[in-house]
Amino acid sequence: MSVAIAKTQEIIDDILKVYPEKTRKKRALHIKPNDTSGGCPVKSNMKSIPGVMTARGCAYAGSKGVVWGPVKDMVHLSHGPVGCGHYSWATRRNLASGKPGVDNFVPFHFTSDFQERDIVYGGDKRLETILREIKTLFPLAKGITIQSECPIGLIGDDIEAVAKKMTKEMGIPIVPVRCEGFRGVSQSLGHHIANDSIRDHVLGKKKLEEKTPYDVALIGDYNIGGDAWAVKELLEEIGYRVVSIWSGDGTLDGLSVTPDVKLNIIHCYRSMNYICRHMEEKYGIPWMEVNFFGPSKIKASLRKLAERFDDSIKEKTEEVIKRHESEMQKVIDKYRSRLEGKKIMLYVGGLRPRHTIGAFEDLGMEIIGAGYEFGHSDDYTRTYPMLKEGVVLFDDVTHYEFEELVKKLKPDLVASGIKEKYVFQKMGLPFRQMHSWDYSGPYHGWKGFSIFARDMDMAINSPTWGLINPPWKE
Repeated sequence: MSVAIAKTQEIIDDILKVYPEKTRKKRALHIKPNDTSGGCPVKSNMKSIPGVMTARGCAYAGSKGVVWGPVKDMVHLSHGPVGCGHYSWATRRNLASGKPGVDNFVPFHFTSDFQERDIVYGGDKRLETILREIKTLFPLAKGITIQSECPIGLIGDDIEAVAKKMTKEMGIPIVPVRCEGFRGVSQSLGHHIANDSIRDHVLGKKKLEEKTPYDVALIGDYNIGGDAWAVKELLEEIGYRVVSIWSGDGTLDGLSVTPDVKLNIIHCYRSMNYICRHMEEKYGIPWMEVNFFGPSKIKASLRKLAERFDDSIKEKTEEVIKRHESEMQKVIDKYRSRLEGKKIMLYVGGLRPRHTIGAFEDLGMEIIGAGYEFGHSDDYTRTYPMLKEGVVLFDDVTHYEFEELVKKLKPDLVASGIKEKYVFQKMGLPFRQMHSWDYSGPYHGWKGFSIFARDMDMAINSPTWGLINPPWKE
């Protein structure tokens, strides 16, 4: 065992000793020092321990708040009590073009507002009434999804029968999504369920009228702060045609015609690998994972992408990289001297604990801890080779564990979610909200890197932190 691994293990053991023996043994499987020679040591995608504070979401949040919600020309009905829908959508920042209420329904929150009487007598009839009302109020909506919350599954409402009946009556697709929050161990199953509902009710229902050799689909980009727009611009500058985006600023027709593209480009592997694998098996469409955070990863991804196409695309790729190289270097020259050597701890969902590593490193920053809220083993397998030996890896970390790790490792910046933000800011620590870019963005693509660098500098070097003393300095 190396010195770095032994030192990190000592810290972990000290943190876990407060737990009862059974809990300590379970949590010890999920927090490990990174061992670059021995494979990924972290256990993942297991149930959270009852009684601990976890940052995870539920299957409903994975479907409504991630996969389906950003599809702009459909109405997404949160079927259940009002609270779940408000929390999963009113706090998101998925941008979408179009006129709200006409061809863009992303800014709205639709709920069936389940009451006690619905729990007792069932909500199927009321659901039919609500669907008719949506069609009357928003006649240009291309379709409706029924995003079921926990009570729907518990009382056994037949949303599939309602959806089938109302599809015939209203002449638009009504998609039932069995994403009750109690399913699975986290929001990750909600992604899978949502992918399957698109597969069963949408995929391949329409054909792409005009095809080109450079038709691609951008999969797993939710247009947080305009990310998908930045990536679309990046790809189209080279000569690709982005036929559909799953699902930021996405459309029902765009999802439907995806089987006609030449390649699926996947950014958030965790939430969309299921549908990419399905399209590869059924339609023969290859897919590849890319990373559009920071110039180093952007360049590597674009070159890897170009290998799938002809010499024309390869030449244009190099031209575009050369065109943007000087502007990216200016960003690095401006901020690297202010950020060099700063230590970062990452705890986010989806792709970000590994995808943002390169962007931080482009600015001279060092990752000293990384973890996923709902990662699977293949997420960690992709992550651990990117990190130094001894870096702490943590899965579904509890609030207590995260606070203690931060106190002992003393990072210069914590990059995590809204549930952690104010805890660490009150501790006097710079923080960036890496689920929705802290009301900033985009962070993807050439355009996004300059904003990313500015925001990290603004967070770390703000003079306000000198007015607050973290506990370890008292």
